[in-house]
Amino acid sequence: MASKTVHLNWNPETKFSASNQNDVQIRISQQNAIGASDLLPISLIGCSSHDVVEILQKQRQELHQLNVSAEATQDDDPPWKFRKIHITFQAVGKNLDPEKVRKAILLSEEKYCSVYVTLKDVVEITHDVEVVEAVEA
Repeated sequence: MASKTVHLNWNPETKFSASNQNDVQIRISQQNAIGASDLLPISLIGCSSHDVVEILQKQRQELHQLNVSAEATQDDDPPWKFRKIHITFQAVGKNLDPEKVRKAILLSEEKYCSVYVTLKDVVEITHDVEVVEAVEA
């Protein structure tokens, strides 16, 4: 079974910072930083996006960009439980097959994305997709 370790540190100067095993750091919950609860939808779209890109590359799709956003709905009162996350995927490329893009997203959700699989039974997760033809330079 795989194991991962992440760290969180607080001090008066930097406030909260988190890091992974490779010492990649992010600032949390301070001015000009990521809010702690923003990390949940970021983790979801980061995990799924990674899968989608890999799947499309293996399918030899000419993907130039993948733009992904997540709109999260939370309760108004503490503990501000997440109720819904809607993901919007925009795939930009040359002659992309829209069906292959949709299939890559479904494969990520159903088979590969650990964050999606962990959340799907407790948070409503929906998505839509837009396939855009890349503009010739």
